[in-house]
Amino acid sequence: MAEQNVQRLIRVRAEKRAKFTRRGVHMKKRIADSWRRPSGQHNKQRRQLKAKGPLPTPGYGSPVAVRGFHPSGYEEVRVFNPADLAAVNPETQVVRIAGAVGRRKREAIALKALESGITILNLTAMPAKEEENTEEVTNNE
Repeated sequence: MAEQNVQRLIRVRAEKRAKFTRRGVHMKKRIADSWRRPSGQHNKQRRQLKAKGPLPTPGYGSPVAVRGFHPSGYEEVRVFNPADLAAVNPETQVVRIAGAVGRRKREAIALKALESGITILNLTAMPAKEEENTEEVTNNE
């Protein structure tokens, strides 16, 4: 029953999620589409006129029971080394390997996670190994 409730709350979170647009983003190419709070005495978006788009308010927050959860229903855990996997519960948590982790440690984390049955969210982000060209080195006659 608890699993059904979590899935329902994740659906509720997705339904009420709003797209907050920055003022003027459709007019200027240089304005990034990242939220900035409108400031200015006569700003219509700051004054919350309906046609100018919503402002982030507490009502848009996700339910506390599923806050920070992955859309799959699992809690995300960030991992920096293979030892961090010891604290992960594979039934309720999934792993995301930190971006600063290099290829060698990333492979070690992936192997240990595979052994313990832990799901890795960004496994495809692993860089491909460069193939060694042994044929060119063998004989240069």
